Amino acid sequence: RAALTGHLVLSTLHTKDAISTPIRLIDMGAPPYMVATSLHAVLAQRLVRLVCESCAEPHQPDGAEMNWLAARTGEAPGEARFKRGRGCSHCNGTGFLGRIGIYEMLEMNVELVRAASSSDTSLFTEVAKRQMAGRALGDNAFRLAAQGRTTIEEAVRVASAQEE
Repeated sequence: RAALTGHLVLSTLHTKDAISTPIRLIDMGAPPYMVATSLHAVLAQRLVRLVCESCAEPHQPDGAEMNWLAARTGEAPGEARFKRGRGCSHCNGTGFLGRIGIYEMLEMNVELVRAASSSDTSLFTEVAKRQMAGRALGDNAFRLAAQGRTTIEEAVRVASAQEE
């Protein structure tokens, strides 16, 4: 209600991604018109483990990983430099050292406001997915894997958590 009066309201909410947030607010009892007109943007974040630089080595994706990569990008990865840590004393044998945040932001536009105002949540999800194409958490995790900063398994973990 405060957002409807022009106040800036920042809040946290546990959802799997930015697209789920307006739907979750409606499920919690907020009227769809109120969610649609008061929500301006939603930011989702995840932490991704980074490959240990001390023990990083090139990694050739196996068949399952290649299938996941092809499904994610629509083609075989081109000039990606996939890596994996073999484990060393720096990373306590895990192959990972440190984490980095990945983010996605859903900005409400006229089309999304209309979709959120309707009682059909699948319409909102469809419109939002089109808007988020290439900028979702899983896409950002894939980019980190292609740069060799994280593993394909870590990117799959983030993407599958988003898709559940």
